[in-house]
Amino acid sequence: MKAIVYSQNGLPISDENALYELDVAKPQPGARDLLVKIHAIAVNPVDTKVRNGAPTDKPRILGWDAVGVVEAVGEEVTLFQPGDEVFYAGDITRAGSYAEYGLVDERIAGHKPRTLNDADAAALPLTSLTAWELLFDRLEVQADDNAALLIIGAGGGVGSILTQLARKLTNLTVIGTASRPETADWVRSLGAHHVVNHQQPLGEQLAAIGHPQVRYVASLTHTDSYYTQLIDVLAPQGKLALIDDPETLDVVPLKRKAISLHWELMFTRSLFQTRDMQRQHDILERVSQLIDDQTLQTTAGEHHGTINAANLRKAHALIESGRARGKIVLSGF
Repeated sequence: MKAIVYSQNGLPISDENALYELDVAKPQPGARDLLVKIHAIAVNPVDTKVRNGAPTDKPRILGWDAVGVVEAVGEEVTLFQPGDEVFYAGDITRAGSYAEYGLVDERIAGHKPRTLNDADAAALPLTSLTAWELLFDRLEVQADDNAALLIIGAGGGVGSILTQLARKLTNLTVIGTASRPETADWVRSLGAHHVVNHQQPLGEQLAAIGHPQVRYVASLTHTDSYYTQLIDVLAPQGKLALIDDPETLDVVPLKRKAISLHWELMFTRSLFQTRDMQRQHDILERVSQLIDDQTLQTTAGEHHGTINAANLRKAHALIESGRARGKIVLSGF
């Protein structure tokens, strides 16, 4: 089967060897695996981080968002059958979705939303799982919670889903950050009650909208740049959740306010085969339902054409430039 791989980490994305096409053996499903014929994928910042930073001793297939059709199932599979349309974000320890076929454990896959095409559905799994786990599993927000949530980077992939989840499924006051007018408009369209500019002091802007302190902060990008401000605007006994990769993070300043710190990593459940791993299947099933009943909307931004090395290099370049809005999707071989 055709796959797009890298063999040498750290090459500039302008180098044709940074991502290239290779014929590899079609994988065979294990006991709980689905063998999926892949129709569409999305590209995430994690793809560029791994390509740049993770050495590999053999060609590695990236990609952690996929939509396709189940072609075969392992002998212990009970949640799916051949012919089912599925979507999933996958497992960072396994071969990814830049390929014609992929394997995924049934416990971390869901049925694709019926009302979306393949490319629009491919934009959803990784960001939906991250946003849902952050809001409901890490911050432990309840549906009737009427506190305020500040989302740093509300216009990005995860932020675009988190804003919708918080607005549609809870009573939180949702405050998103954005720096460009078009991003601010996008965040408002997704349901944010207020939008503030993260390039200006946050405390003054929050006070001006009547929320000088917030109970929850979801910091999705550049946490180290905003960290001191976030501690200032968090209420005593507030909660700070983050998903990005600051080089270091000093937790001592959180003590005076008894602020709790919560990491979200969507890959943790599959990485450690946790006992509650099937919660990711349950979340994806719920997201699919919420898309189909029009509670949530997809966050697909740019369609970069068919799944090939040249188009994937362009997608990586756009993500590395920091100018991507919404998710980059590709479909078909």
